[in-house]
Amino acid sequence: MSRRDLDALVIGAGVSGLTTAVCLAEAGMRVIIWTAEPPERTTSYAAGAMWGPYHVEPVDRVRVWSAQTLEVLRQLATDPQTGVRLVSGIEASRKPVDPPEWGSQLGGFRTCEVSELPDGFATGWRYTAPILDMPTYLGYLRGRLEAAGGGIEIRRIDSLDEVVGVAPVVVNCAGMGARDPELAPVRGQLVAVENPGITEFFSEDTGVSPDLLHFYPHGETVVLGGTAQPGEWNREPDPGIAAAIVARCAEIEPRLRGARVVELRVGLRPTRPFVRVEKRQFRSARMIHNYGHGGAGVSLSWGCAAQVVAGSG
Repeated sequence: MSRRDLDALVIGAGVSGLTTAVCLAEAGMRVIIWTAEPPERTTSYAAGAMWGPYHVEPVDRVRVWSAQTLEVLRQLATDPQTGVRLVSGIEASRKPVDPPEWGSQLGGFRTCEVSELPDGFATGWRYTAPILDMPTYLGYLRGRLEAAGGGIEIRRIDSLDEVVGVAPVVVNCAGMGARDPELAPVRGQLVAVENPGITEFFSEDTGVSPDLLHFYPHGETVVLGGTAQPGEWNREPDPGIAAAIVARCAEIEPRLRGARVVELRVGLRPTRPFVRVEKRQFRSARMIHNYGHGGAGVSLSWGCAAQVVAGSG
């Protein structure tokens, strides 16, 4: 596809970039993604991942984006080839806290009886939510993009000046690569292990602690988490942190103790005070920014992409 044939260029091939490119292509636009790394090297690949718009602003816009995304993920969960499934489980806290305000959107949402909670937990909720096996899901999105006539090109961009004249619409989904001074990484590490028979998720509300505790079953594997380390750029897995993650999760689910480790994953959540989805004129191009989703990229992806499509005409 030559430059003069393009309607839109998307920068970045994480979940936000891929979803945006899919929506643009399926709206009839000729689209290509430029990305420094393929989807399997992005932060999105390392995600757990479960729908839940945690710790992300602005709240009013997040409500809309997350609700739109939830609707799409529920539809995708009817097709096992997408990597999306609806899974039941418990979110709990060791101290009394209010339930999440978005809980009423999820199937079967209710307060747990004390007898349902692990020892040491004060409150919790049971619900059913979309859980995504990210390696499968990113492959699904890539295939859907290609089926709509789009493609991916591995190309690192050092300056937005490089996109001038490439396409009339440019969408910046570069995550930490956006070089926004308001962006900061929050390092996340997870551990994928062989599934010893777990069918339900568990997630602890750990507040502002950098040590997270959650596990999400994905058929033959379970993804255990995790960490939230602000300002950390290191993408190399830390075996000590991995062992601590397994130990925390095994306290809740003893069957995880000794489960064979399949993969260690690390990603840098692109975090800023407010998610940036806005349109700007950049020389001859209509520039639409779509980044800064923190740990909620999956949860906001389809809603943000829909707003990008609306602003691309």
